[in-house]
Amino acid sequence: MTTKKKVAIVFTGGTISMTVDNNVGAAIPTLSGEQILSMVTNIDKVADIEVLNFAEIPGPHMTPYRMMELKKYTEDLLAREDITGVIITHGTDSLEETAYFLDLTIDNPKPVIVTGAMRSSSELGYDGSSNLSAAVCTAVSKDAIGKGVLVVLNNEVLLASEATKTNTLALNTFQSLVGGPLGYIDCNELVLLRDIVNRRVIKTDKIESKVALFKACAGENSDFIKAAVDLGYKGIVIEAMGRGNIPPEMLTGVEYAREKDLPVVIVSRCHSGRVFDSYGYHGSGRDLRNLGCIFGGDLPGQKARIKLMLALGETNDMDTITDYFEKGIYC
Repeated sequence: MTTKKKVAIVFTGGTISMTVDNNVGAAIPTLSGEQILSMVTNIDKVADIEVLNFAEIPGPHMTPYRMMELKKYTEDLLAREDITGVIITHGTDSLEETAYFLDLTIDNPKPVIVTGAMRSSSELGYDGSSNLSAAVCTAVSKDAIGKGVLVVLNNEVLLASEATKTNTLALNTFQSLVGGPLGYIDCNELVLLRDIVNRRVIKTDKIESKVALFKACAGENSDFIKAAVDLGYKGIVIEAMGRGNIPPEMLTGVEYAREKDLPVVIVSRCHSGRVFDSYGYHGSGRDLRNLGCIFGGDLPGQKARIKLMLALGETNDMDTITDYFEKGIYC
């Protein structure tokens, strides 16, 4: 007789736990982990499940400090010999940030899966149960071992480092725009389509919360960048235009930040493609590179911010911080 593997499911809230409240007229978190799991049919045939209620919050209420608590909570579960893998249910609005945070900080080969839902249990076509089923099938798969943190929704399995929410409503909202899915679930089995990219862990239990994120747009100036510096922020991420260029009026703000030795990470507001110092006009990527800005590859701004928070939690050494973002991409 084959012994079933044991999977811990950590419920944190989000749409997967929501029902429509008649008094409010909108969806709010109400369901416990046990109630959600009761909607997942035949899951007991795939794995033994341990239900853990960590929080009951919507996605926008997640913070980096809560992410760190969740990281430590997950590490304790992974350390148990009887646990094969850990699944975390999460609100989709900030799911990619939490998943990436965990991917950057958890150094354990056991599968960690983050999932959620786009429809509440009060809506027709509630997808929470199917997403949770696919997450369990992924967590017990030997092919999920050593892959880092994975995001599983709509039967697709994505790397946390690549997954991003692309649509406000669609069930297939989470996409890997560059590499495509790592795999998919078919007949309760994980089918891999490709291997993982190089992964690097930032070993820290600290975060620097004072990291600002700004988006470049036509005619934008330096007011907010300078204000962030004066308010004591320790790092800045800029979603630049195109290949990594900013309006010239923003450049003085970047100069102001760099004069005070703040790390400034440049990513693109485009949905895919890495930044590079291809252009040499005023405010271009070449100007930013010459100022000592760090280029963040193809990371979106929200993930670059998470990475900079963790890097600054570990060190203030600019070379080390730069290495976290640029190694293997530019050098």
